[in-house]
Amino acid sequence: MSDCIFCKIAAGEIPCRKVHEDDELLAFHDIRPVAPVHFMIIPKVHVASLADCDEAHRDILGRILLLAPRLAAELGLGNGFRTVINTGPGGGQEVFHLHVHVFGGGGPRPL
Repeated sequence: MSDCIFCKIAAGEIPCRKVHEDDELLAFHDIRPVAPVHFMIIPKVHVASLADCDEAHRDILGRILLLAPRLAAELGLGNGFRTVINTGPGGGQEVFHLHVHVFGGGGPRPL
């Protein structure tokens, strides 16, 4: 999508602080972190939200969830981390491109 900020980041049109990149996924630090370590993992292909996923997205969703703990450990979150997927306006989603927040390092926090 031409007006999607995450598509522009994935295409290299907008800079980011990359954590990981491969052919299908990009992980980068959040510009408004809520914890000492806070990054997001996005698919490079545009998918508006988790609610728009179906069986065709199974592999990319699995890759995202398998990448999260590896990157979290590399960034010092070996003791634990949180993952959040905001879905839709009622779920707090602000950028309508599927993204998984991974954050931690700030001590225990209630849900």
